[in-house]
Amino acid sequence: MCTITFWPRTSGYCVGMNRDEQRTRVTALPPQRRETPAGAILCPHEPSGGTWVSTNTHGITLGLVNNYSVPRVPIGTPVSRGKVVETLAPCRSRAEAEDLLRTLSLAEMAPFRLVGFFPGNQEIWEWRWDTQRLDELRCRWSPNQWISSSVNEPKAQQSRTVVFRTRCGRADAGSIEWMRSLHGSHAPLLGPFSTCMHRQDAITVSYTEIEVDQARVAMRYHPGPPCELRGKPPGGGTYELQRVITGPLV
Repeated sequence: MCTITFWPRTSGYCVGMNRDEQRTRVTALPPQRRETPAGAILCPHEPSGGTWVSTNTHGITLGLVNNYSVPRVPIGTPVSRGKVVETLAPCRSRAEAEDLLRTLSLAEMAPFRLVGFFPGNQEIWEWRWDTQRLDELRCRWSPNQWISSSVNEPKAQQSRTVVFRTRCGRADAGSIEWMRSLHGSHAPLLGPFSTCMHRQDAITVSYTEIEVDQARVAMRYHPGPPCELRGKPPGGGTYELQRVITGPLV
């Protein structure tokens, strides 16, 4: 259960991501820098490994949400979907991301939607896995959201999209303050369908924001619901990488 928000800028973009999980789930670890042959990456991660969001020195960000619209489950013991972003995190292009994705044991994974933001060519790609088929969809380089909910995904989509579209008309739309306010919102009503999600058994457990421009990549992380951030900086700190330009940013 998650919400990803994307906003393009004159040079680069910003992304906000809420992670919604059971209250009993083990607490994730804050972002760490990891060096790879392809460059450095930043991502929070599970204590056992795997992650749901990453960014790297090439300005490429990946986010994964569960695909609850597909009721099928994999055969046998499932492999964690957190391995998807963990494996693809160092990628330098969409083609490389797709090649890495097809090396994974997808048949052993539950359905998911993977979104990749590639600033070099101003491309957004979404991969959808349903336990049998991997579909690829190119999205417009424009403000957008990706939403999942285990309770009622169509209703969550409708509720959060209305709030998002309404706020897109604000003068500060796309700023970090705007992104935090959106992801900390309880509109139209605090509960399972608000962007900052609260249920008796589950809650938005963390908020990650990413800014990419010509000079740097910055990731900020808050280990708790983003409604706690009103007027405060994220409690998990700020992590930065120097950009490695792989293509034009305009």
